[in-house]
Amino acid sequence: MVHRRTLLAASLAAPPLARAASAQTGAADGYPSRPVAVLTGYTPGGVTDTAARAVAERMQRELGQPVVVENRPGAATAVANTAVAQARPDGYTLLMGTSTLAINPALQPTLTPREPMRELVPVGMVFRTAFVLHVHPSVPAKNTAEFIAHAKANPGQVNFGSSGTGAVNHLCQALFAQRAGIEVTHVPFRGGAPALLELRQGRIQAMFQAVQEALPVLREGTTRGLGISSAERSPLLPEVPPVADTLPGFDVVFWQGLFAPVGTPEPVLARVGAALRAATDDPALRARMAEQGVSVQTGDAAMLRDLLARETESWGKLIREAGIKPD
Repeated sequence: MVHRRTLLAASLAAPPLARAASAQTGAADGYPSRPVAVLTGYTPGGVTDTAARAVAERMQRELGQPVVVENRPGAATAVANTAVAQARPDGYTLLMGTSTLAINPALQPTLTPREPMRELVPVGMVFRTAFVLHVHPSVPAKNTAEFIAHAKANPGQVNFGSSGTGAVNHLCQALFAQRAGIEVTHVPFRGGAPALLELRQGRIQAMFQAVQEALPVLREGTTRGLGISSAERSPLLPEVPPVADTLPGFDVVFWQGLFAPVGTPEPVLARVGAALRAATDDPALRARMAEQGVSVQTGDAAMLRDLLARETESWGKLIREAGIKPD
């Protein structure tokens, strides 16, 4: 008969790495045994919320427990980001993080988490969505090259709208102006809807806007599409070429990915990652989101980690060079 004291001694005698591996192996046993919360830093109804709910609905079929999306807007998504970074690392509180994780450290360094790369663990990609450069019909440009020529001939006279200082479409515009060597006037708004209204009225002349938001006015002819911000064409606007055709290498998108708190056991991350891959691989979900101009991405943790690191560096550099400050 083997005594409990003997088993305990054998366990303590095992190498530390072996004990850690044993603990990790058992960490996912029974996971999940209760609902999983997925936090998003956006209000209900937008693309980020819609995508989060579609993915969560599909993930719960894999996990066998409800996956509940919780909207925690505020402080440029920092409310949701911080709540997850500080949550118990057990896999029951996850984050639908976005491009703001790469922007906030340079734009608003007082917001937490100050170092998302150290405080959050990437699980996998969810989606990418591009912006379309569209202009009021009064702008005498039919393509990106002509628009750049027009802006160069009229320095500072083109009013370029955005959904807010530091928003991805603002940074897209700032990078565009830097790469094109043009001077434009940035006019920030509180969201894309009021900016679009001003563009329709001709009080601003141009803006980069999410394809799905710009589509109605483009189809009615109120504005004219000149270029797509991603390296590839948008399936919703196949006739509009990428900006990269004029400015090689230009590739700006808004992205969303799933994160967990640092310290979440590897077996739990693997379980969540497998459920996420099943969701993003689902043809029905992909087709559903494509109708909204969203390209669902199946990417592993390494892809999301590389993206966050790369954009944290590139957006930080642009923000510093352009002297961009929050409102």
